[in-house]
Amino acid sequence: MQYSIEQISLNLNKIIQEAEQGEPIQITQQGKQIAVILSHAEYEKLLNKTPNFWESVERFRQEYDIEAADINPDELFANVRDKSSGREVIF
Repeated sequence: MQYSIEQISLNLNKIIQEAEQGEPIQITQQGKQIAVILSHAEYEKLLNKTPNFWESVERFRQEYDIEAADINPDELFANVRDKSSGREVIF
C-alpha cells in the first residue's frame, strides 16, 4: 500500500493495522518514495537476516584462528575427492 506524507495523519490507525498484517506501507512525498513502514515482525526479520556464504566465511575467520589450530588443509581434504578419471565423455 502507498500513502502520501499528507495522508499519514488522517489514516494512521489504518496504516498501522495494514503494517501489522505484514503489508509494507510505502510513504511518498511529492510522488517520490521516501520511507517504508513495516510491522515489528518484518523489521526483526530484516535485522536477523541470514548471512550469505561469504559473510559466514568472514565471520568464521574472525572468530577462529585457523593458523593457531595447526590444521593442514591439504591433509584434511586429501581423501575427499575421488581421484579416478570417471566415465568417458564423448563430444
